Amino acid sequence: MKIKRFMIAAPKSGSGKTMITCALLQLLKDNGKNVSSYKCGPDYIDPMFHKKVLGVPSKNLDTFFTDEKTTVQLFLDKRADGDFAVLEGVMGLYDGLGGIYEQGSSYHLAKVTQTPIILVVDAKGMGKSVLALIAGFLQYDTQHLIKGVLFNRMSKGYYDIIKPLIEKELSVKVVGYFPEQKDIGLSSRHLGLVMPDELADIKEQLDELAGRLKKTIDLDMLLDIAVEAEEITKTTNTEQMQIQNQNNTVNIAVAMDEAFCFYYEDNLRLLEKCGAKLQYFSPLHDTKLPDNCDALLLGGGYPELYAKELSENLSMRNSIKTAFKTGLPTVAECGGFMYLHTYIHNICEEDADAQNYVFGMTGALDSECHFKGKLVRFGYIELEEKHNNFLPTDEKIRAHEFHYYDSTDNGADCIATKPATGRSYDCVISHDNYWLGFPHLYYPSNPHFAESFVRKAYEY
Repeated sequence: MKIKRFMIAAPKSGSGKTMITCALLQLLKDNGKNVSSYKCGPDYIDPMFHKKVLGVPSKNLDTFFTDEKTTVQLFLDKRADGDFAVLEGVMGLYDGLGGIYEQGSSYHLAKVTQTPIILVVDAKGMGKSVLALIAGFLQYDTQHLIKGVLFNRMSKGYYDIIKPLIEKELSVKVVGYFPEQKDIGLSSRHLGLVMPDELADIKEQLDELAGRLKKTIDLDMLLDIAVEAEEITKTTNTEQMQIQNQNNTVNIAVAMDEAFCFYYEDNLRLLEKCGAKLQYFSPLHDTKLPDNCDALLLGGGYPELYAKELSENLSMRNSIKTAFKTGLPTVAECGGFMYLHTYIHNICEEDADAQNYVFGMTGALDSECHFKGKLVRFGYIELEEKHNNFLPTDEKIRAHEFHYYDSTDNGADCIATKPATGRSYDCVISHDNYWLGFPHLYYPSNPHFAESFVRKAYEY
């Protein structure tokens, strides 16, 4: 299949990848391209910007979560010949698992999908030393995937001087530059960017960024690089095809609003392929769960930012607590797990005014969540159940953790193992019909999880 594509990657985080990716997506849309975007790694918020603000289909791809064949399959899913794709890298180009392995890196994803790379270099404060930086990245590029360089925070005057020097000495195309944008910026929070809905006039800002970038890059050169990307062959995952053929239709209520919106697109699609109809509802704005729901999915998000509103919606809190207590199959991850607690404490326990920031949640779990003021858990894990409720014997599912809150009861029904170090710890509350904990699961890493969830909903 011929998909025109390139990846926006960088030597390090904070180089301007997301800003430039968003601007490029807008430019490609303006040029009539049928463009989709993909975010490398477990980040939820960048795909949200692409979808909600730009109207570009977007999802995650991660070579730790899935093997190479499955990753390619997920990349090509619902794509057609001639489509255009932009992949956004994560961290530094070669930064993978544990910071030292290739797996999970932007480069690994580019290699697996044979995607040309545009290296975004933050040139602020650099002169000719930028050549040494680029030369090092080119030398480490064993697959010769870096096809172009784009400078961020560089003046036109210096760009005109450095561009011919780089192309002569390093034999790599320089596709443009982007001056420092002091009047436009995308704010950040723990996971990266703040949510799109929190930024006033964000669409206008991104339109302005796209207009400015159009004046300083060679869009035709970028398009040529994308067109030159190799054809890519779609493979078939037999196990997933078997799961897709289930015919039982059940209704899964999925929390989706400002407080709960962290979902991997392929998780939701896999539930549908397993026979689920997704019923979206808002714990913030609705008064009860959807009628005739057979299961409940509470995804991650920022419930702590809306704790007061969630607390005040007593009818929804009671609806969820009653349904959970009467056996409704439930999966809750991170923010959704926090919502099932009795209370959320939004200030560190050491703060003398902590009692002023305690909010009642559903009370489905007799435990409390506390803000710890620092990262409690971070990074990739593999999860194995001690007793087989959602996964077959000796099988694992892959996940990612990133949370500043901790629970008085994190559960001990699964063993989480850090893949880079082998360190393990207990977590997750798992029983016959519920799976609750801080880890964000990636269902395609073990489709049996989604199959089990849908089956439990059908049995219920």
